[in-house]
Amino acid sequence: MVAALGVVFGDIGTSPIYTIQTVFNPADPHPVPVSVDNVYGVVSLIFWSVTIIVTVTYILLALRADNDGEGGIMALITQLRRWGSQHGRRQTAALAALGIFGASLFFGDSMITPAISVLSAVEGIEVVQPSLADFVVPITAVIIVTLFLVQRRGTSAVGRVFGPVMIAWFAVIGACGVAGIADHPQILRALSPTYALGFLFGHFGTAFFALAAIVLAVTGAEALYADMGHFGRRAITRGWLFLVFPACILSYFGQGALILDDPGHVSSPFFLLMPAWGRLPLVLLATAATVIASQAVITGAYSVASQAARLGYLPRLRIAHTSEATVGQIYVPWINWLLMVSVLTLVFAFRSSAALAYAFGMAVTGTITITTLLFFYVARARWNIPLWLLALGAVPLLSVDLLFVAANLTKLVHGAWLPLLIGLTAFTIMTTWQRGRDIVTAERERREGSLREFVDHLHAGDPSILEVPGTAVFLNRGKRTAPLALRANAEHNHVRHAHVVIMSIETEPVPRVPADERISVDSLGYTEDGIIHVCARFGYMESQDVPGALALLDPAVTEGPLQLDRASYFLSKIELRPGTEPTMAQWRKRLFIATSYITADAAEQFGLPRERTVIMGAHIEI
Repeated sequence: MVAALGVVFGDIGTSPIYTIQTVFNPADPHPVPVSVDNVYGVVSLIFWSVTIIVTVTYILLALRADNDGEGGIMALITQLRRWGSQHGRRQTAALAALGIFGASLFFGDSMITPAISVLSAVEGIEVVQPSLADFVVPITAVIIVTLFLVQRRGTSAVGRVFGPVMIAWFAVIGACGVAGIADHPQILRALSPTYALGFLFGHFGTAFFALAAIVLAVTGAEALYADMGHFGRRAITRGWLFLVFPACILSYFGQGALILDDPGHVSSPFFLLMPAWGRLPLVLLATAATVIASQAVITGAYSVASQAARLGYLPRLRIAHTSEATVGQIYVPWINWLLMVSVLTLVFAFRSSAALAYAFGMAVTGTITITTLLFFYVARARWNIPLWLLALGAVPLLSVDLLFVAANLTKLVHGAWLPLLIGLTAFTIMTTWQRGRDIVTAERERREGSLREFVDHLHAGDPSILEVPGTAVFLNRGKRTAPLALRANAEHNHVRHAHVVIMSIETEPVPRVPADERISVDSLGYTEDGIIHVCARFGYMESQDVPGALALLDPAVTEGPLQLDRASYFLSKIELRPGTEPTMAQWRKRLFIATSYITADAAEQFGLPRERTVIMGAHIEI
């Protein structure tokens, strides 16, 4: 739970720094006047929004909809595809597409969160010493670069370091909140939903626009779900209910009490809650906490990208597993560096947390709404919950979510366009990859043909095909189709090796697979033709060492001894070209081909000796 506190709750746990300040920001295009009624209404709305969206939607409901321990919107899409087909294929496809857009918005969230979080904390030095304002952006950039450089050490290691810091953070902000409440205990009246409803419906014109900033209080809710694979539901639930939720609510109520005491405190109520002697240490602690806030969405982005690759929405990415205890703790280098460049670009472009606030809200509300919708659909399909019971939960929760979405749409020209642009870009890339992959797979399977039929043909004895001494290993996705490289050797080079090993790789959901369970062999119908299929199983923590796995083979089942020290390894490489067939628009064909270049190198991933690896290419037109 301590490690989870150091990773998962950073985003939502640092929201008190900027939420109330943004609500009452006089530079807002739709400002909320500072008055007693408005302070009560805003604080009450924050409390009930956090309770409904985070505690109810995510902690009590969504975290129960895991996919083999993995969470996040991609886990919901996986379950949707598994159980949703019985309720209509078109409906399932439409919801899956909506889910992909939600995952795309989360990538936008992963870019905006580090920028706004670290900026908001470092801006605290302006409260301590206004002359340091020019150093905010450079200090933020240095912190962000450092954060991304340490990601390779793994989530667990980062969490162990950050966990105690976050415990100190929540203790401090909770204590500051208590001090503020002690001066004006009447602020506790805002716990009543009547103040939230009265503000919302009694001053709808003001409250509606205020929702675009109030939503900042729930930023990081999706990260709780996306990071579930890293730490598990129990640790996240306990951390939220027993520490994070109480500390954040105390801070919000304390800030509200401070503004009631002096409306001038609205400029920076979070830092002004702390006495002057403690503000510089609070700025340092806030900076550390916002670095951790960035960690929450960064690790969430790793999980989303990994699941997207498994589902066929992204190419095969190089993924490093960093924990033997938890399969979900991963590091994805390509995503890490993409996020770093994107975050730095946002920092230098916007230069302040206030400028990024409205962009932030749009990413959060869109993702939350789609997650809520998909959860209730999966709940219906997976657990057969009666419709009337689902409606009791879905209607009020979705109504709240849609109200926040509508409020953020009013900020479209003030920055809300940014996450929509990022989301649409990522959505286009992922759906294009999925469509292009389906086209390539269908064409590839047509060219490969049945493996059994091909082996039958070789066994029958084709006089044009010569048998040459040695061992050839062909990597393949399974044993249903013949590897293109094997077929090319026979049909174009008119040769086959005396020993042919067709090998497929499977990754099991365990850290390590025992050596005696590593491999299984299929003779493919004939026991004396020298052609076998080998399936190698690896745990997620293990290097997928193909030569090492082959060394475990018993000569008795390989139809003769394999010369592994001189074996040749064959990879089938597909060269993609945009064709004239109307399968996709020309720009999407070029986008698919460009995306294919980030695919992880197969020879490196499988530990193949470069000097004995042969890459045989084939051209496929999209």
